[in-house]
Amino acid sequence: MKTLLILSLLTMQVAHSALAQTPAPQAKTANGLVEGIAEPSGIRAFKGIPFGQPPVGELRWKEPQPVKNWQGVRKADKFGPRAMQRAIFGDMGFRSNGMSEDCLYLNVWTPAKSANEKLPVLVYFYGGGFMAGDGSEGRYDGESMARKGIVALTVNYRLGVFGFMAHPELTKESPHHSSGNYAYLDMAAALRWVQQNIAAFGGDPKRVTIAGESAGSIAVSGLMVSPLSKNLIAGAIGESGSLLGGLPPTPLAKGEESGTTFATAVGANSLAELRAIPADQLLEATAKPTTPRFNSTVDGYFFPKAPLEIFAAGEQAHVPLLVGWNSEEMNYRAVLGKEQPTPESYASAVKKLYNDKADEVLKLYPGTTEAEVLQSATALASDRFLAYSTWKWADMQSKTGGKPVYRYYYSRPRPAMTPEMGNATPGLAGGVVKSTDTNAMKIAPATGAVHSAEIEYAMGNLATNKTYAWTPDDYKVSEVMQNYFANFIKTANPNGPGLPKWSAANSGNSVQYMHIDVNTRPETETNRARYLFLDPLISNQ
Repeated sequence: MKTLLILSLLTMQVAHSALAQTPAPQAKTANGLVEGIAEPSGIRAFKGIPFGQPPVGELRWKEPQPVKNWQGVRKADKFGPRAMQRAIFGDMGFRSNGMSEDCLYLNVWTPAKSANEKLPVLVYFYGGGFMAGDGSEGRYDGESMARKGIVALTVNYRLGVFGFMAHPELTKESPHHSSGNYAYLDMAAALRWVQQNIAAFGGDPKRVTIAGESAGSIAVSGLMVSPLSKNLIAGAIGESGSLLGGLPPTPLAKGEESGTTFATAVGANSLAELRAIPADQLLEATAKPTTPRFNSTVDGYFFPKAPLEIFAAGEQAHVPLLVGWNSEEMNYRAVLGKEQPTPESYASAVKKLYNDKADEVLKLYPGTTEAEVLQSATALASDRFLAYSTWKWADMQSKTGGKPVYRYYYSRPRPAMTPEMGNATPGLAGGVVKSTDTNAMKIAPATGAVHSAEIEYAMGNLATNKTYAWTPDDYKVSEVMQNYFANFIKTANPNGPGLPKWSAANSGNSVQYMHIDVNTRPETETNRARYLFLDPLISNQ
């Protein structure tokens, strides 16, 4: 036994010594040499690479500007700062180097040993309602995907007032006569960076799949329609949300009006005065209940017209799409409020929401028993939140996109939290609400897969999330889901050995989708009538 222990210690020392002696990986970008780190797994990681000049001072609320070249070797061994944001979703698990307006950085994980391997590429955009989130979050970490033979990236983008404020003076100074879409312009700049530089990391610029969850998924749908980005991608993955009903862009004039109202509220009489206000002061001002939400705009530049019009005309990216949503995107309380889930209170809540259309809703989402009320109220709340918009995206791409659309429905609930978490409870967007978090949104206990629950499974990052007591079944679900995603990124088709056969949703007379859970299986859509009912109500808002 003693001999085995000595041998084990010697082996560990040799491995550690070999890793220490491995030269730090380098890659030659268009702006200069970067030096990353060699992970024990053999994956090379490059963190905090700039893809735009810091959007500060005169560059605040401007399209990201090209990075200036540097001399020598730039260290890329730690995450850059996260974008300015308030802690609204509980603990999002940041590993970033602080918070700053200077946030335009991306991260690359690659299995390639040389620059000529031409591996498929995944570019992942984080969620958080366009108000929070960061590319450093552990659930998006790209190392697990890189071990599947993929060059994986996460990208930062500006948030909230910094990412979306439109204003007449901003429109006037813009060479494109636009304002309000800086977050989307950041993403497009990152995709241009990928086209120019990813070969240096062993990636193939012709095989770039973009993906994201929640706001990140909405962003993917936006990048598919914009003339600035739609030709830079070969495939798209959307998890829970699209701007065909989820945070759609508003008319530019309305965005400018909100920006003017905000400027008045913070005492700024000009754009120069707005730019002179410290970033943390601007951020704090957005916390006031009277501050309007900063939405994207139909600015004539990033969005030449409404996204729905672009999809209807078939002018979006004609690329394969893998898209889906979760079984409990929103809790039944979003419909019932504090009322008990009785048939009477449910019927009353539906009447308040839909007036003369209430009877039709109750046929589509019936509630004759308490159990049925819980099920239907959860389904209605989820559809109203983001499921409908995701369905609409899949439906439109199936009709006018000219390529396969693979749809999923994810229903695996997260397991219980580990004992170490104490009195913590789950929060929105994958956050954790601790007893000390007074501002974070709390949600009722879940019975299904809540919004964002699938991220760690899809990206193969269960083991790095110490919040939940993952079981063998969770790892089984993750292996299936990640392999589907990895296959799609590699071949534009999720199917592969050992996986249930996944047919494209637009490949036959009936719409097929993959129900992902412990018993993953193909199913046929039965709820289309729900979405057709919601369609005119939501798309005309």
